Parts: sequence; structure tokens; C-alpha cells
Amino acid sequence: MALVAPAVEKEAAHMKQHPKVAVVILNWNGRFFLEKFLPYVYNSTYPNIEFVVGDNASSDDSVAFVRADYPTIRVITNQQNLGFAGGYNEVLKQVDADYFVLLNSDVEVTPDWIQPVIELLESQPDMAAAQPKIRSLHQRDHFEHAGAAGGYLDSYGFPFCRGRILHAIEQDNGQYDDIREVFWVSGAALFIKRTCWEVVGGFDDDFFAHMEEVDLAWRLKLMGYRMGYCPKSVVFHVGGGTLSASNPQKTFLNFRNSLFLLQKNLPFFKAAWIIFARMWIDLVALFHFLSLGKFSDAWAISRAHQQFFANFAKTAKKRRKYAAVFQHAGHYRGSVVWAFYVHGKTMFSKLNPRRFL
Repeated sequence: MALVAPAVEKEAAHMKQHPKVAVVILNWNGRFFLEKFLPYVYNSTYPNIEFVVGDNASSDDSVAFVRADYPTIRVITNQQNLGFAGGYNEVLKQVDADYFVLLNSDVEVTPDWIQPVIELLESQPDMAAAQPKIRSLHQRDHFEHAGAAGGYLDSYGFPFCRGRILHAIEQDNGQYDDIREVFWVSGAALFIKRTCWEVVGGFDDDFFAHMEEVDLAWRLKLMGYRMGYCPKSVVFHVGGGTLSASNPQKTFLNFRNSLFLLQKNLPFFKAAWIIFARMWIDLVALFHFLSLGKFSDAWAISRAHQQFFANFAKTAKKRRKYAAVFQHAGHYRGSVVWAFYVHGKTMFSKLNPRRFL
């Protein structure tokens, strides 16, 4: 019988204490961000880790750059740009790990960013996914729009965060340094158990980009799972690296996908009246854009509604019945838009706590 060196035995035991983590970065023409931020990711201190770059048919030299400068990083290429949702779905079919970490290419990580989130998820069997604290790279003492200190959802399908309501971003003064169950976790740095990713079927390809992580979380919650926020892990996000906030395509995707979200995941009769109300809210937004001379954004909202109705039957078929009780934590009963614009609630801590489930 072959003898195993004590050092090897010790290392094997050490690895068993650390589930395998695959950090997967989805890239599309992102050479600049990969060159800038891959060194931080590559220097992560977690001991049982694999790095993967999934490429969405880039036309720049980003794949060649990774292969030349980081030969130990695995590169998986898609034959076409499948968007954030479809791109990750295809890439993760080819990745083997206990945990997937979906990381945007424009994120700067700290060396020990992985361990605290894995410890949280390992300690909570019914917690499917979690996110770190996400701060802004350009204003490092402030939260970042994409995830801040964990995601929430109001009754009309508008997402917001602890630390960010609509476009109002808070400074991080340690006010959200508690571990918290949330409604959704940000796709900018999304930690998820592989078993949960597979049981829920990954992202919905039809979302393409934006709101797909909210839909993923909602479907998992309908199955009885929970989402978490881990403040001991901190990352810094550029935001808008692929699609800027001022791009009308982003307006289109956000408005269309939020309607997909409501139709798929709400009970039928509740979905009917909530979507009816959303149509009027969206109409107000459309006229607001027109008043500002942002005609492309106004047309984007109109296109979003057209696409929603064109896909109505297809989306309806995705509705499923779940045996488990819906995990309501992170749901805000009411309109965060109304609270923001009418009552001036620009900070998460100012929202009425009795409206949270």
C-alpha cells in the first residue's frame, strides 16, 4: 500500500474544511477591466479555489490576454453573446465546484473576501445564496448602486438596497454591518451553492441582462430558501462597465424584466392588479422622460411594454407551484417610489420598518 506523506494528508484534511469555490467572471469585450481587476481576484486567499473566465463571444483581445497572462485561469468561450443570464447558464454547465461565485469583471476584491461569505452559507443550510458588502470603486466610502448592503423589493417590483434607494446612495458608516436576510443578492458578486443553482435551473435566459438575479432569488425563496448579506466581506464595484446607466437599452431591460418578474412569481390575481398598477406608474415615468427631452428612454419604456405583451404567453408557462412556504424576508409592502418622491425617504433607515415582512 502506498504511503501518503504527512504534509499531503494535512493538506487533504485542510481542503475538506474548505468547500471548493469557483470564481466565474463573465466577459464581453472587457480587456480593460480584466487587466485592471484580475490581479486582485487572482490574489484571493481562499485555499480551495478555481478561477474561470467565461467569454460571451468578445471581439476584442480579452481572451488572448487572459490565456497569455493568466495561463492557470480556465477560459470557457460561448459562440455568441448570450447576455448575462444566458452566458452564465452556459458557462456554469461546464464548471464543477461546491460554490459558484458570479463576479463582474469590473469588481475589485479584497484578499479575504471569500471566506466570510462561505462560512455564512455553510452555517445556514437553508440559505441558498449571499453577497458581500458592495462599495463604489470611485467613491470608496459609499455604497454602490448594484447591491450595496443587500437587495430588497417593493410591492410593485422595484428593487432597492440597504444603502441605496433608487438613485440615492448612502455613505457607509457601518450602519449596515450586521448579517441580514435579504430578498435578493447582487449579480455583481453573487455567491450561490451549486446544488441550489441546479435545482432552480439557473437564470432565466429571456431576461438577457438586468433583474435576472432578483428573479433567481425570488424563485429560490418560493422553494423555501433564504438569501443573505455578509458585511465582513467587502468588494468595490465600478458599475455600468458593460451598459451605462444612461443607456436607453438599460431602461428597456429594467422595465421589461421587472414585468417579467411580477408575472412569473406573484400569485395570478395579485400579479394581474400589480401589473395593471405598474403600467400606470411606467406611463408616468415615460412622460417624465419626455419632459426631460429623453425621447430614447421614453421609447425604451414603450418597447418594454410591447415586449412584455409579446412574450406574455411564454412567460405564463414559466409559472410553477411550489410546496414550500414563500420566504418573505426583504419584501417591502408598499411603493418605494412613492416613499422616495412623495415622503422624501432617501435613506433605507428612514423607511417604515413595519412595512417590511
